[in-house]
Amino acid sequence: MTLFFENARLIDPEALTESTGNVIVHAGEIAAIGAMSAPADATVIDCGGKCLAPGIVDWGVKIGEPGERHRESFRSAGLAAAAGGVTTIVMRPDTHPALDTPEMLEFVTRRAAASAPVRMAHMAALTKGREGREMTEIGFLLDAGAVAFTDCDHVTTDNKVLSRALTYARSLGALVIGHPQDPGLSKGAAVTSGKFASLRGLPGVSPLAERMGLDRDLALVEMTGARYHADQITSARSLPALARAKAQGLDVTAGISIHHLTLNELDVGDYRTFFKMTPPLRSEEDRLAMVEAVAEGLIDTIGSMHTPQDEESKRLPFEEAASGAVGLQTILPAAMRLYHANMLTLPQLFRAMALNPAKRLGLPQGRLAEGAPADLVLFDPDAPFVLDRFTLQSKSKNTPFDGQRMEGRVLATFVGGAQVYAHTSKGAAA
Repeated sequence: MTLFFENARLIDPEALTESTGNVIVHAGEIAAIGAMSAPADATVIDCGGKCLAPGIVDWGVKIGEPGERHRESFRSAGLAAAAGGVTTIVMRPDTHPALDTPEMLEFVTRRAAASAPVRMAHMAALTKGREGREMTEIGFLLDAGAVAFTDCDHVTTDNKVLSRALTYARSLGALVIGHPQDPGLSKGAAVTSGKFASLRGLPGVSPLAERMGLDRDLALVEMTGARYHADQITSARSLPALARAKAQGLDVTAGISIHHLTLNELDVGDYRTFFKMTPPLRSEEDRLAMVEAVAEGLIDTIGSMHTPQDEESKRLPFEEAASGAVGLQTILPAAMRLYHANMLTLPQLFRAMALNPAKRLGLPQGRLAEGAPADLVLFDPDAPFVLDRFTLQSKSKNTPFDGQRMEGRVLATFVGGAQVYAHTSKGAAA
């Protein structure tokens, strides 16, 4: 089937441009872009001047299969992704059991392909059981389709184990994802240390714990020559080390969650557990520094770090409540806060949310170019709404944006040229 998108505001994250034009999609790929007429056999979609961009490649999504399907399934995550303009989910391996064998990876790959309306890419554990004692069979996991290797927030403290894993990963060209944090300092912490944490009586951790963890990781990367990505850089004190590593030519990139770009430590307010994250929300000064780092390209990727938690896990005292927030369906409207505040342009946002994640993981998505997969999101950046968490497609509803006024609505989502979501009055998939 051939689709013809006309009168679209085209967001090109490669050229960092916006332009008005048309797009022809044929056989699941973008066939042409420009000021041309519709082919005779095409289905015409009038974009009405709304934005057409590459679908978001959301790196670092937790899904509850296997082990925690009551929190999120492949189907519910896929529906949430489609409604949020996410066309590729990059899944974390922090399942129960962990994705640390080729057999487990092949199982979830089949389950995801059969259940989710969007694409799924899978990361595998770096060490067995994510326990930091023995590395996984990286070569076999690569053959099974793993796009990267990470123990998520289980930081490997044994430098010899980590250096061996990095060395082996380098020999295979595998990408290793680190979680920069000193686990000793951050153990038991619920918020970022400071005056606000003291006033609330909550245990805090200094942002320097992140820098210390990053310094350790970068030293091992320098020693081994491995490909490395820091999953979340959230503190201004970490940026100079990241800049130095890139200047030295190390194969290093870094990401951040949309929550750390749009929220700060004061949002915890009266012990609101939906705002408890790992790492914790930072100061406003840190938040602004992170936004600037994204604009400059020092921080490469933005993801939702989607972490579904059930009601029982969040309805606890702040110190005891589980960390994390869902974000698949809210990443785009949350990102529009940065656009409307004139902090980041739409091409800059989609460079970080679509192009850079795809490039780093070796995926063909994330581009608005001829020959690229027709994974597209049509959205209105100005459409206002009040978020009701119970309308989210995710099984878990732990969003920090519940009840907040937001702008930016996904109108339609396409994966390989097939429409997987259309906005209705109830926001349901069509």
